[in-house]
Amino acid sequence: MTLFDLKDKVAIVTGSSRGIGRAIAERLAEHGAKVVISSRKLEPCEQVAAAINAKHGAGRAIAVAANISSKEALQHLVDDTVKRLGPVDVLVCNAASNPYYGPMAGISDEQFRKVLDNNILSNHWLVNAVAPGMIERKGGSIIIVSSIGGLRGSPILGAYCISKAADLQLARNLAVEYGPHNVRVNCIAPGLIRTDFARALWDNPELLAARSAETPLRRIGEPDEIAGAAVFLASPASSFMTGQVMVVDGGVTV
Repeated sequence: MTLFDLKDKVAIVTGSSRGIGRAIAERLAEHGAKVVISSRKLEPCEQVAAAINAKHGAGRAIAVAANISSKEALQHLVDDTVKRLGPVDVLVCNAASNPYYGPMAGISDEQFRKVLDNNILSNHWLVNAVAPGMIERKGGSIIIVSSIGGLRGSPILGAYCISKAADLQLARNLAVEYGPHNVRVNCIAPGLIRTDFARALWDNPELLAARSAETPLRRIGEPDEIAGAAVFLASPASSFMTGQVMVVDGGVTV
């Protein structure tokens, strides 16, 4: 056994058919976990699960579609996971929404509510679905993928930043509530990562050059560079860490 051993642990990763979520799921599986690939559409999830099983052996990954805007769908995700793989040891709340770019004065109420519901309330629902089992077994790791947007303001991502700041507090509050039961809750705050979700922020060569120039490492990140933080937070290596945020941003916030 090593500090990063996840052998036979069961992990749910939302938004894991691509991008950061997929990278996290792949690395958790590499370290021994059984992973649940989940996003809105089943087929992309099945493709990712099949690739993981081909690399690490049959039964290492399963696919369960779930729309994070539906409380019932998230409960089904947890119930189906328990039925097929066993109790959930690791939860990674990665899926999120951002339907609007621009100043706060221009966002519609519907768009604002969607951001808050999908980025905060859905995490609350999912945590409440897995936490009772973790509490009963006196162990578990919950990881919320926030953003450095939650640590500072933005002229074009205000609602998203607000939701991600709320996720930081959600983790802190749940850490206080669940700590006595040996259930840990932490956040990862990525900087700009080369994903489809963030494409509007890096696809333009001029925007990419400007962002790279203000980043100490002089580049944006790749999805797999977030996965290591998730492995750490899921594993025994972080057993005395809870209620914290790991910033992985190439140095932007310093």
